Amino acid sequence: MSHYGTSVEYGIHCLLHLSGNREGEWTSAKEVAEFQGISPAYTASLFTKLQKGGIVRSAEGGRGGYRLARPADEISVLDAIDAIEPRKRLFECREIRRDCVLHGGDPPEWVGEGVCAVHGTILAAERAMREQLGQTTLDSLADQVSAKAPERFAQATREWFEQRKEERRPGPHGADASDRLS
Repeated sequence: MSHYGTSVEYGIHCLLHLSGNREGEWTSAKEVAEFQGISPAYTASLFTKLQKGGIVRSAEGGRGGYRLARPADEISVLDAIDAIEPRKRLFECREIRRDCVLHGGDPPEWVGEGVCAVHGTILAAERAMREQLGQTTLDSLADQVSAKAPERFAQATREWFEQRKEERRPGPHGADASDRLS
């Protein structure tokens, strides 16, 4: 069983799509869902969690959608994970060291002194993992993803999102009815 669920993976990928937005640009949850091949309702639920966690902002309407609440180099992967799946402990020590048959149901005091060595080791690993996730920003993660894909894929992705943004801009020159003069 994995520590983090699929929602973390999809949520971070959603954020990576927003990290490339220009200033003031919005991306719809529906577009991100379509691009990733997942349900729009599921994507909307991820964005709701990310918004509650202060990671994204939203705007309603034909030109609305989502964008990062602050620059991608100021949002850590850990920020996103904690917004999507509130902090879970990696391990819960059950103090099984007290249950040794040699203690006959009455463990000596020394058995329970201090932190269990197994628990201590896993706590140290969890701290290291959270530190690494906290040091990795969306910006640096986006750079890693971009480095793996050919430039033609990055260009095709930008064009795909741009085309959808143009399709949802109502009226002439992107103005909706409330922006036009009579």
